[in-house]
Amino acid sequence: MRAYNFCAGPAALPTAVLEKAQQEMLDWQGKGLSIMEMSHRSNDYVAVAEKAEADLRKLMNIPENYKVLFLQGGASLQFSAIPLNLLGKNNKADYIHTGIWSEKALKEAKRYGDVNVVDAATLIDGKHAITEQSTWNLSDHAAYVHYADNETIGGLQFADVPEVNAPLVCDFSSSILSAPLDVSKFGLIYAGAQKNIGPAGLTIVIIRDDLLDQAKPEIPSILKYGDQAKNGSMVNTPATYAWYLSGLVFEWLLEQGGVDAIYKINQDKAKLLYSYIDASDFYNNPIAIANRSMMNVPFTLADEALEKTFLKEAEQKHLLNLAGHRSVGGMRASIYNAVPLEGVQALVNFMDDFAKRHG
Repeated sequence: MRAYNFCAGPAALPTAVLEKAQQEMLDWQGKGLSIMEMSHRSNDYVAVAEKAEADLRKLMNIPENYKVLFLQGGASLQFSAIPLNLLGKNNKADYIHTGIWSEKALKEAKRYGDVNVVDAATLIDGKHAITEQSTWNLSDHAAYVHYADNETIGGLQFADVPEVNAPLVCDFSSSILSAPLDVSKFGLIYAGAQKNIGPAGLTIVIIRDDLLDQAKPEIPSILKYGDQAKNGSMVNTPATYAWYLSGLVFEWLLEQGGVDAIYKINQDKAKLLYSYIDASDFYNNPIAIANRSMMNVPFTLADEALEKTFLKEAEQKHLLNLAGHRSVGGMRASIYNAVPLEGVQALVNFMDDFAKRHG
């Protein structure tokens, strides 16, 4: 049997997707070769790439005046690519700081322009939270405002999309496709694939057309969104297999009923796990209810000395990758789209049994 994988990334993929990829590994659609061995400029592969984009557009209801790019380098490369692409005409940007990933993004941006940092992380009754937007000191004429929707490591998520006057840029790496999203509210959305889209090695960038001419002149062509858009994300050889697998995930999501349907399942999973933690004296979640992540659930044990025992016993029950990030410790269950409800139920059952035996 396959284990339940709660890894934060690279993360679980739908079993049906892996099975289809397995079936097509040596012979893709009767062509006698793997899609990994196929030219990215062949008619067959271009059709695969175009269908993946079309399915993503359908899933997210992406307006026609947005380009969808399938790029390499992970979301971390976009920490540099975004200021290089958007600060060419106005060298000022606002960055909302809520955790480790938003901090990494703003540190890179400071290399290329004037960055106004808005510290929006706070504590409410001892719980981590995000401050009200009315308290933010935003610039009057920023080229864009950047934030990370969901801090994967801390399990801290925005309750709503911020309302700002400048183009809104957001890192959706760990929350894309988990819930309905109005793309038209954003100037640019980006997301590493290895959490809710596909395998590591691919990054999605969704950018509004009017922002394609804002680049700094010295930007490398491979990082320039305008060049990538003109060349179908193929300025150089793209991450072909990751792109193909992501397309299979998009097909799978559509078969589940799309983002609205998976959102309801995600809500049920999160409610199940958080409700159990809240009712327990043995476990604790450090995030204020309004800003709890639907995808990444950190929790601690009443006795820190039991953590290694917890992880060892969990693995014996085929519940994998529950250790928290090395920077914060504790536990973390990442319950992305591919993690089924029964996987979360199995985790809750184990947590309850463990607490009864060690509490």
